[in-house]
Amino acid sequence: MTLFKAIQQAQKQLQNVVPSTPLIENLNLSEEFGATVLLKREDLQVVRSYKIRGAYNKISSLTDAEKETGIVCASAGNHAQGVAFSCHLLKIMGKIYMPKTTPKQKVKQVQLFGKKYVEIVLTGDTFDDAYTKALADSTLNNKAFIHPFDDLKVIAGQGTVGLEILDSYKEPIDYVFVPIGGGGLASGLSTVFKHLSANTKIIGVEPQGAPSMKTSIANDKNTALDTIDKFVDGAAVKQVGDLTFDICQKNLDDIILVPEGKVCTTILRLYNEEAMVVEPAGALTISALDFYKDEIKGKTVVCIVSGSNNDIERTAEIKERSLLYEGLMHYFMIQFPQRPGALKEFVNDILGPDDDITYFQFAKKNSREVGSVVVGLELKNPNDIHAIKTNMNTKGFEYQYLNERHDLFTQLIG
Repeated sequence: MTLFKAIQQAQKQLQNVVPSTPLIENLNLSEEFGATVLLKREDLQVVRSYKIRGAYNKISSLTDAEKETGIVCASAGNHAQGVAFSCHLLKIMGKIYMPKTTPKQKVKQVQLFGKKYVEIVLTGDTFDDAYTKALADSTLNNKAFIHPFDDLKVIAGQGTVGLEILDSYKEPIDYVFVPIGGGGLASGLSTVFKHLSANTKIIGVEPQGAPSMKTSIANDKNTALDTIDKFVDGAAVKQVGDLTFDICQKNLDDIILVPEGKVCTTILRLYNEEAMVVEPAGALTISALDFYKDEIKGKTVVCIVSGSNNDIERTAEIKERSLLYEGLMHYFMIQFPQRPGALKEFVNDILGPDDDITYFQFAKKNSREVGSVVVGLELKNPNDIHAIKTNMNTKGFEYQYLNERHDLFTQLIG
């Protein structure tokens, strides 16, 4: 059976179980880009992401013996929720391995969706640790392993997103922007469009700090990254699947890398302007529109909003990453004079009327005369930073600009 036929079969399997999500034009984005921008709202799924599609399609296809034995998976979030909900619907026991670093909110949601049919095992510090444990359990106890992306049944389930888009929108679609983590959604969706709407360009979107698919395609082989930025957790993997790599290499027209700070700006904008709560991976495709603004003008564009499982405890980090990206947050290590009036002089002579000190922490005292102070400044205008640096040089304040010193920034600010 071809993958396309498997996707069509998956759509029948998911009928009456996984509801179709709306495809809605976003008027603000359409006006901004001079295009018809449609959002495929997978964030509105019952588990708040598209992952239920692949998980249910895979688990429901198991033999009676496999269902009786139970299943096992590894996940740091959305896949676990899809698997848990599927286990509850199908009354199959599932064991879900998650890193110990998984936010409590996500662990609680997995238990909520799976109820008595899932056992959660927190192990290791990374997804790779959990994945290794889950595979060992699968082998030792002869349990079916439900891979988050590198499985044809999972890919077929995710591909039903593409069928829904074409079922609900009968006019030609010029571009589809799809997020890429392991590549399951991009593989399934691109297969649908290559069969039913071959003129549509499929643009994959990855976080800049985890370009696993773009790197693999550039190298012409599936390549594991040494390190990644895990912030866009729903799309940050060190290595894509072998199956998904082969499919995406053939089907994708381009891959855009989006800075994590840009993703944060989009998250805040969607919340403030649209009352939409999206997770970092869910904001990837909308963030990518800026990098394609010339190509999409006058076109019909679909962005997949992949999920909304955002932890409220990350709000402060999201805001700071956004401000850093927009050039509105700046950190310095300044040699501060240890004398009365030094801080007042800094505020009056260095800062502008709209500049605000948001962080002030002594790092160490070098002598009686000076001490190292880490200072965080929030600006109203990104261009004001030039005047601040000039003023510090004129007034004799020695400093290091931490925004350009990632090693020091990480140690001193986190």
